[in-house]
Amino acid sequence: MASDTSHILQSLRANLLIAASKGVAAFFTGSGAMLAETIHSAADCANQLLLLLGVNRAAQPPDASHPLGYGRSLYFWSFMVAMLLFTGGGVFSIYEGIHKMTHPEPVENVLIGVGTLGFALIIEGWATYSNIKTLNERRGAVPFMQYLRQTKDSDLIVVFGENAAATLGLALALLALGLAELTGDPHWDGAGSLAVGLVLVGVAVFLAVEVKSLLVGESADPAIEADIRALLKEEASVVGVGSLLTVQQGPGEVLVAMKLRFSPELSAKAVAATINSLETRVRARQPSVRWCFVEPGEGDED
Repeated sequence: MASDTSHILQSLRANLLIAASKGVAAFFTGSGAMLAETIHSAADCANQLLLLLGVNRAAQPPDASHPLGYGRSLYFWSFMVAMLLFTGGGVFSIYEGIHKMTHPEPVENVLIGVGTLGFALIIEGWATYSNIKTLNERRGAVPFMQYLRQTKDSDLIVVFGENAAATLGLALALLALGLAELTGDPHWDGAGSLAVGLVLVGVAVFLAVEVKSLLVGESADPAIEADIRALLKEEASVVGVGSLLTVQQGPGEVLVAMKLRFSPELSAKAVAATINSLETRVRARQPSVRWCFVEPGEGDED
């Protein structure tokens, strides 16, 4: 199932423009916070390219070596993005901040830096707002932070995390540059770079933890299992559920496996027909269920 890449492409275009403007401003101002922001935006561009690669790989059809498809490829590349955000953005910014605080240098052409950061803040703020609108449309009544932890759309969460971190980082860099100019103390510039780095590291760790769960093998949305159980209750020939598990195999790709106890009056042929019917009905009610395996037997559930 193909994923929508519009949010990734939108962020890529914004970050290319922002990275170029920040780089010019960093050259003319000599600001450590501005340099940290330039590296951050450049890393974000690379991140979006990796996400596009992940979407492409996840869309490959199943084959002999990967009979369940390549859906989890997107989770792998999303995890790599979190690592790049940690090292290419966060760690470098922290290093640059410590260096600027221990070896302060005067900040020049502050107006160029302020103008560039303000321009970038508007673009990043708009991109973050667009991500939030999309998240609100998908989450329904689920609380925002709970949805961030539960959603299986790793690419959307990574892009939102990047954009949110960039927006906060720009605000911190703008504040640091302003304080350095107002006080005449270049240590503020280094403190701004350090603060940006800490924000990026925090976001990267959050993303890595969430994506790791999907990469290892996370259960699907609980609503899917609840709907399947409701379907099973409607089937008179099913007298009990031995076990039922769901696994998220990729964006919009769910595997379902269950053991069911059938009425003892059913013949083997009738059981087979019922199983085939159930598999078809499950896929019809839940289009994200790509694989459904049903077998008769006992299990751990009542």
